Amino acid sequence: MFWKKEVFNLPNIITFIRIGMVPFLFTLLLSPGRFWSLVLAVFFVIASLTDFIDGYIARKYSMVTTLGKFLDPIADKLLVNTAMILMIPIGRIPAWIVAITIIRDLLVDWIRSASSAQGFIIQASRLGKQKTLAQVIAITALMIHYSLFGINAHIVGIAILYVALFLTLVSGADYFIKYYRFQTKSNN
Repeated sequence: MFWKKEVFNLPNIITFIRIGMVPFLFTLLLSPGRFWSLVLAVFFVIASLTDFIDGYIARKYSMVTTLGKFLDPIADKLLVNTAMILMIPIGRIPAWIVAITIIRDLLVDWIRSASSAQGFIIQASRLGKQKTLAQVIAITALMIHYSLFGINAHIVGIAILYVALFLTLVSGADYFIKYYRFQTKSNN
């Protein structure tokens, strides 16, 4: 019964599906033309929406599990960071922004793990959620890349990507400040 409740509940299955969608992003490198760019953008949006769906179901129906808390942020980072990395070689996203994003994610994961090991849980912040939303919007526009309805999707995507970069840095600093305050309190 443990396995059924802890591993194979609906929110976790949705998270596993999101992780399983990541390899399909590799088609972006194979066929970056107008049609496939739009198809991949729609696919990416659907995959991103599963993040909201699994969290909603888990909270609404009291299906929050330790595994889900662990897997959900990993699935999000796999989806977003893989998409960003794969757009570097086709010239849709600057590598330095991807590097900053990944380094920030690793540092935040380290901070959250270190604080958790000391009995202090740093919850996902509102800024972090806003960062993820900005990243999803930016990545979607950058995947579309071409003009759509008279709007240059690439330019829109780059503009939103800079907003996401700002939120990446600010939310990363927020996690660091929370950890620093915890350390200061515990050392007194």
